Amino acid sequence: MSITATSLAPISGRRRRTDKVMRGLLLGGTILALVPLVLILYYLIKNGASKLTGSFFTTDPTGSFFGNPGGARSAILGSLEIVALATVIAIPIGIGVALYLTEYGKDSAFANIVRYFIDVMTGVPSIVFGLFIYITLVLGHVGGNFTAWKGSIALALLMLPIVVRSAEVVLLLVPSSLREAALALGAPRWRVITRVVLPTATPGLVTGSLLSIARGMGETAPLLFTVASAFALTGNLGAQMNTLPFQIYNDIQSPRTAIVDRAWAEALTLVLIILILNVIARIVSRRSRMA
Repeated sequence: MSITATSLAPISGRRRRTDKVMRGLLLGGTILALVPLVLILYYLIKNGASKLTGSFFTTDPTGSFFGNPGGARSAILGSLEIVALATVIAIPIGIGVALYLTEYGKDSAFANIVRYFIDVMTGVPSIVFGLFIYITLVLGHVGGNFTAWKGSIALALLMLPIVVRSAEVVLLLVPSSLREAALALGAPRWRVITRVVLPTATPGLVTGSLLSIARGMGETAPLLFTVASAFALTGNLGAQMNTLPFQIYNDIQSPRTAIVDRAWAEALTLVLIILILNVIARIVSRRSRMA
């Protein structure tokens, strides 16, 4: 017996009204959530766009209260260096843990314990990671006092649970038939992982990794306790290093208008960097769905 369009019951007026009300509530909630974001972007562009000059990107802060305050070159490059090292630490470990959970541990007791602690780390405030590194490495004088690599470790701890959870979800989306086909051909499990699972999940892994990098880029609290600050440009990760979040934190408290204006430009620059990373993540995710 076939079902035709005439045999379907018409949609009642009550259901139509309910649908319109719920759509209206959803639209209203979306607009309400966008209002703070729009205001933040408006004030950042209004106060910071005009300060994004060539000297802002090519000079370092002078640290002088009088005269030219300088730009934010050392802060921008310092943030990129610290986050790059944190990425090198967090992403391989995070993907490795996710591979264990999906390919080996699965529903074992130990794997469930690992998932539990990963979930706990996801909800830990960022300042706790900074305090942990401060107590264990800075106060312990391991490799010096305040150094850039300690800030990278703090950010890596912050990024790690994001990488693990996103990678685990992506790896679970790889069809089991691909694994079974490779195993049926006699390939060992490690080769199945490296030649089948990882290439299939690469777009999703890249997306999750970029989102974790964007999260780490904007954190200030872990850097306050681990890196401190140095105005001069340096590539030495074993010394103090300037970062965008730390310089914004310092500049916004200054009584001098020129330094506060520099803080607005630095905040806009940080938002633009994070925006670029999120756009790249979206593009990679979209291409993976189209493939």
